[in-house]
Amino acid sequence: MNTDKIVAIKPMNFPWEAQDPFLFCAYHRDEYPKGNNQMAPDTALLQGRNIGQDFTLKDGWRMYHGRTIPGFPYHPHRGFETITICKEGFVDHSDSLGAAGRFGEGDVQWMTAGKGIQHSEMFPLIHEDKENPLEMFQVWLNLPKASKFVEPHFKMLWKESIPVVTEKDESGRNTVIDVIAGNLKGVHALNPTPDSWAANLDNLVCILTIKMEANAKWTFPAAAGEANRILYFYQGNTLTLEGETISKGNLIQLKSTEEVFIQNGNQDTYLLMLQGKPINEPVAQHGPFVMNTQEEIQQAFSDYQKTQFGGWPWPEQEQVHDKEKGRFALHANGIEEIK
Repeated sequence: MNTDKIVAIKPMNFPWEAQDPFLFCAYHRDEYPKGNNQMAPDTALLQGRNIGQDFTLKDGWRMYHGRTIPGFPYHPHRGFETITICKEGFVDHSDSLGAAGRFGEGDVQWMTAGKGIQHSEMFPLIHEDKENPLEMFQVWLNLPKASKFVEPHFKMLWKESIPVVTEKDESGRNTVIDVIAGNLKGVHALNPTPDSWAANLDNLVCILTIKMEANAKWTFPAAAGEANRILYFYQGNTLTLEGETISKGNLIQLKSTEEVFIQNGNQDTYLLMLQGKPINEPVAQHGPFVMNTQEEIQQAFSDYQKTQFGGWPWPEQEQVHDKEKGRFALHANGIEEIK
């Protein structure tokens, strides 16, 4: 192994391991069936599932914590950010601030939980006449101590506005990169939320999704400084990285200050890249709360019991929006974006 450029190669488990400033990445690929008029799977298809805690891939899909509709009914967060990258299918968001949204098909939601928020993330099966596949990543990005109690809110990075870099090798084969955070060869991502660790460019936070055509070659450029950098190889067959052949299902920790030459195998390959300077603070985590000390975790539970982080203003725990609504974001200040 070229240890000058590759730090480690490890198998990916669920959720995917990450390095400071990231906490982890959860990858979801579910081949959901046709939906009924409630945007849910037919009741007969729920037989034999551990409803409420269904994380077993049965018939190609899972209900997760959903009882009628797949997804994650309302739950709290404090002290970090969620970056939800939805490549296929749709996510319905609702939260304790009264904000809501439906996004998917390439959109990204960047949510700062800050001092505390409840939200639900449901996966409505919008189509009754065809299947409803879902593919998404949820990246947890930590907040430094100074920002753990900022006001919660979210920002939408709509697919139409996310910068895309396409590079063609000498054989005409393409590598296509979506620049979700940071920059790539002078192409800058949309601004993240203002209180994010990623908002300071000196922190070198970069999030990319990468598609390499079969047999494509691409040189991944060096970053401007020292940072933690991981490539997640989640779809494809094999690729050769600096002479090291790597199979699908592995993560590759790279030295950020070195460029890396990648030769793809004989199938299209899909990669996620997470990079950032570490926050270098103690991390205390318990479920949906990420603080610096165990005392702060206990305080988070106490605060949640007292305030419910604003309560739940929606009629359902697994709230979904009208089937015909389309992609939108309703913010807590009443401003609505419609795509």
